[in-house]
Amino acid sequence: MDELVPGGNLPLPGGALTLGVPGPFDVSALVTDDSGKVRGDGDFVFYNQPAAPGARLSGQTLTVDPAALRAGASRVTVVVSPAEPGTPLGQLPAPTLQVTGSGGRLLARFTPSRPQRETVLLLAEIYRRGTAWKLRALGQGYADGLAGIARDFGVEVAEDTDTGPGQGTGAAAAPRTTGAGARAGADPHTDGFLALVNSARAAVSSRPVVLDGRLTAAARAHAADMAARGRLGSEGADGLSVHQRVTAAGYAYLTVGEHLVSGPRDAAEFVEYCLSGERTRQTVQDPAFTEAGVACVPDNRSGTLYWTALWAAPLTPAGLARTAAEVLALTNAERAAAGLPPLAEDPLLTRAAQAHSADMVARAFYSHTAPDGSEPWDRAAAAGSTRRTIGENIACGQRSPAEVVRGWMDSPGHRANILKPAFTHLGVGFAGGGSAGTYWTQLFGA
Repeated sequence: MDELVPGGNLPLPGGALTLGVPGPFDVSALVTDDSGKVRGDGDFVFYNQPAAPGARLSGQTLTVDPAALRAGASRVTVVVSPAEPGTPLGQLPAPTLQVTGSGGRLLARFTPSRPQRETVLLLAEIYRRGTAWKLRALGQGYADGLAGIARDFGVEVAEDTDTGPGQGTGAAAAPRTTGAGARAGADPHTDGFLALVNSARAAVSSRPVVLDGRLTAAARAHAADMAARGRLGSEGADGLSVHQRVTAAGYAYLTVGEHLVSGPRDAAEFVEYCLSGERTRQTVQDPAFTEAGVACVPDNRSGTLYWTALWAAPLTPAGLARTAAEVLALTNAERAAAGLPPLAEDPLLTRAAQAHSADMVARAFYSHTAPDGSEPWDRAAAAGSTRRTIGENIACGQRSPAEVVRGWMDSPGHRANILKPAFTHLGVGFAGGGSAGTYWTQLFGA
């Protein structure tokens, strides 16, 4: 049995899975394709609609058979909310997800960080990678109930306004699905966002972006946190950075950008603000971005709207290889300018460098010395390298190969590694996530 942490993954065996959350909670599920959006109302499984192909809800227990999901489905997101509508999760015991395989064996357990004002959590997701299925722990919180999550996943929601036994009012009431598919205008404040953004991108010949449900979910969670605190910030009261919310929502990225803004009253004002400054305009128009998510949440005390827009390109093996190759090419250009021979790519050093970048994200540290005490030469040896001389550069927060290599060249110690005549080979690693958003590693060898 595996005890999972946020972002942790687990390969799943074949057959049906049983997912339960003991305690005063309701369990729901959203069935989506690779876009992160539902195809129709039938993809939302909750207490008023307890079954869909391959997914069935019985009380607090959700049964999922990945092989029986509807055609095109590649993800099932498991949601937990208080059984008593409107109750903040912070007033209840921390929910614990238990996942059991078809043979009755307990496969995994996951308890997220204790929620505070949130009224609903994206607890975990079952997702397809190639032909295999995996489980990923999430722990992503929302402050506006099931209705907010449903909207972000593309379900058009009508709120109940009458109260009755077991019902709340407004956003705490049970959502009733009334339409199908992904609807960018689910929040009237964000109506027109995509058209305005893509018009600005077309002006500089950047290809249009599309909305992604996972980015929108992360944007809504971060905007809700800022609204609850009444101030802007890249890190929430729960300690999660905006980038950690993205990865916790199940989105792995190659590059990422964000806008955190308060005040605009609609999408037109928000996009106008984002285009008003050079750096913020560059983010909107950056040709590297292919997907986006946006949300705004009001501060209930002042009425001020807090906005989060997220921009990203998804991580792919080919994209990661291109990024590493660009870092190598830029590094060799600096060596050539200094009259030095180029470095050759080394697959073993690359493996070690990639592992270190991923480890810095997973274990939330930034150092040449890992929490287990291992050093760059230890990691190179563990990857199978026999090179006798090892050097390492690391960096965090840079959004492109050009930016990270420029930063290293501006630092005397890092520059010395890049221009060291004795080095002959290089491995490059990159990982997105963590508090800084991006983590880079160069591992040199001779």
